Amino acid sequence: MKRGKKYNESMKLIDSEKLYDVGEAVDLVCKSSKAKFDETIELHIRLGVDSRHADQQVRGAIVLPNGTGKKIRTMVFAKGDKIKEAQDAGSDYVADEETVAKIQGGWMEFDVLIASPDMMGVVGKLGKVLGPRGLMPNPKAGTVTPDVAKAVTEAKAGKIEYRLDKTNIIHCPIGKASFGKEKLAENLEMLMAAVVKAKPSAAKGQYIKSCVVVSTMGPGIKINTTKYA
Repeated sequence: MKRGKKYNESMKLIDSEKLYDVGEAVDLVCKSSKAKFDETIELHIRLGVDSRHADQQVRGAIVLPNGTGKKIRTMVFAKGDKIKEAQDAGSDYVADEETVAKIQGGWMEFDVLIASPDMMGVVGKLGKVLGPRGLMPNPKAGTVTPDVAKAVTEAKAGKIEYRLDKTNIIHCPIGKASFGKEKLAENLEMLMAAVVKAKPSAAKGQYIKSCVVVSTMGPGIKINTTKYA
């Protein structure tokens, strides 16, 4: 694959065979972020589990100490007093009678969908639309909750959900290149700690197989995961 000049310049900074400590890795990912926009920094964690088995799922949510740098748009499905609570908490949208039809028609101008438990019967009808986009609310992620105001506040503060994909890899944003290495390292360590804590009891052998930090337009940088074993 032919790469651009900036990508090739970034590659000169990185030893593709080396496993870097966290501090070195986030320093390099900032230096290799050469785009004209503020690149998103992502962490990709490959786990030694099999996502096909229910007892080896890894999923949860955390509030990153420095947020993600992204403005999060929230949608809340709730009833009664919970509607005003969501509005007072700053939710961008609160579902009304037309919302279900709009979403079924392809309207997706929100990043997080939050629902009170008594609204899951309604939200469940949208599963085929929300599921493939990763927007289906889930109790483990804290997006199915009676405290919708808290969920909105956490989402706005940079709460992220981590979960395995079909290839047993977790993909999560940990901030923007403009954060600098200290803030990115704090976010990275928080995410890694959460994933390690979420290790399924059924997992055997090496749990953290590999870990790569990467910017939107830059090359991947491998992280030494020995301390997470």
